Amino acid sequence: MGAGYRFVDQVVKTNNLHTVCEAARCPNIYECWDRRTATIMILGDVCTRACGFCSVKTGKPTWDDPLEPVRTALAVKKMDLRHVVITSVDRDDIKNDYGAEIWADTIRQVHHHASDCTVEVLTPDFKGSKPALLKVFAAEPDIFSHNLECVERISKQVRSQANWQRSLEVLKYSVKHGLQTKTGMMVGLGETTVEVLETMKQVVDTGVSIFTIGQYLQPTGGHLPVERYVSEQEFEEYKCRGLELGFLVVESGALVRSSYHADEQARLALAAV
Repeated sequence: MGAGYRFVDQVVKTNNLHTVCEAARCPNIYECWDRRTATIMILGDVCTRACGFCSVKTGKPTWDDPLEPVRTALAVKKMDLRHVVITSVDRDDIKNDYGAEIWADTIRQVHHHASDCTVEVLTPDFKGSKPALLKVFAAEPDIFSHNLECVERISKQVRSQANWQRSLEVLKYSVKHGLQTKTGMMVGLGETTVEVLETMKQVVDTGVSIFTIGQYLQPTGGHLPVERYVSEQEFEEYKCRGLELGFLVVESGALVRSSYHADEQARLALAAV
């Protein structure tokens, strides 16, 4: 818990914000917060879905905080971030747009209060709603990210309330609208190497430019078990293969999560535009 970690922790708590770093028990929290990077989680800390891999609380959300976008932006400004990742719980209970308007307002507020900071969004699928996605796109995030999480064959056991092909369509829609687009997945859930490579090929063919791949770690005894631990050599092979396929950036390693080193990924991807 160095000075950077304590500073980020203080800003997060003072501004009454949630982070996926804490909620999802990320193993990189000390490294990232010490570098003054954090992934802010909007729309509360209770998710309407119950994915088999995720430790974020699930249930009936009671969030009602219209000032959250402003507080998020002011926290980003106070931390003097060059790059921020914003994510959220799934809010399938918000029937008009699944929370997309709050997403858009948060992006706009960060652009306004911290204009030198690039904004990466890691969004839910908004149930595939194109009007909801367009609200987010119109706010002009620098990078749009939505995770496939795993290979298609095991998707239902990993994300019972999601749809793998729908997630792929979300990524395609982002690319179609000219956004730098990113996705990520976990391994160690029962997939094969061939399936991972096939997934990478499907993703790069959509035009996605940033790809992350990391080891699934079981957050509690009630979550999906780890089927295998992937070797560092295999992760290195995925990185090499991904770059050969055409991704601009591939982050591959045991402790890689979708926001790990996101600031460095953004600089590389945005410089290539």
